[in-house]
Amino acid sequence: MLQPSDVGLSAGPRRRTPGLRREEVAQLAAMSTDYYTRLEQHRGPQPSLQIVAALARALRLTSDERDYLHRVAGYSAPDRAGSTSPHVRPGMLRILDRLHDAPAFVVSVLDEVLVQNDAARALLGDAEQWTGIERSGIYRWFAFPETERRRYPERDHARQSRSLVASLRAAQGLLGTRSRAGDIVKELARQSPEFVELWQDQEVRRRFEEHKVLVHPELGEIEVDCQALFTEDESQALIVLTAAPGSEAASKLELVRVLGTQVV
Repeated sequence: MLQPSDVGLSAGPRRRTPGLRREEVAQLAAMSTDYYTRLEQHRGPQPSLQIVAALARALRLTSDERDYLHRVAGYSAPDRAGSTSPHVRPGMLRILDRLHDAPAFVVSVLDEVLVQNDAARALLGDAEQWTGIERSGIYRWFAFPETERRRYPERDHARQSRSLVASLRAAQGLLGTRSRAGDIVKELARQSPEFVELWQDQEVRRRFEEHKVLVHPELGEIEVDCQALFTEDESQALIVLTAAPGSEAASKLELVRVLGTQVV
């Protein structure tokens, strides 16, 4: 049975029964306690796929348990191919639960943020606002350059563009042309001359920069080290951003947590 400590919560006093309380599950799934209670009691309309996926993450379900939850909610089980599934591995979530001070998030091969902690949300914005093809950071980089590129110094834009295109080509090689990766390629080929030019270079690469500079709207540039932990099939990566203790960047990261979530 899942315990509060398993998901980074304090057990607190007067806990009479083991496991998570309704309000704790609701908090982890980013929904109201009342709504979760109605779901639990089979009241109200059929939950959306997004709600079902959020509950699967909140409860740290295995792939089999996740499939069962989808079926009882009235949906087909999601694609089991890890590279196309939004289901975050329970092991990844357990690690993320223990990361409170450092910005951390889990991404797919299409640079879709699947889950993020509060520190990452404060530094990079709330990834849950995006839906459909716009969930991909690769797509947004070229489709919405005015807003998406504000997080990086202008001197790094060209390098970031090359890296993202090479990563997308690697993803398409893995998933095939008739996939969400292929859909992104088609859309960007139609929208972005910059993307078309870079795509013709045939560069294939998927890796994360070990060091990068991010731009915060109030604190300016923040130099961070980027560590990536991959799942066994490399379909998902846990990204952790840190700065050297006592450095100016470390102080800025702490201030970011105080300032809270960016509006992007």
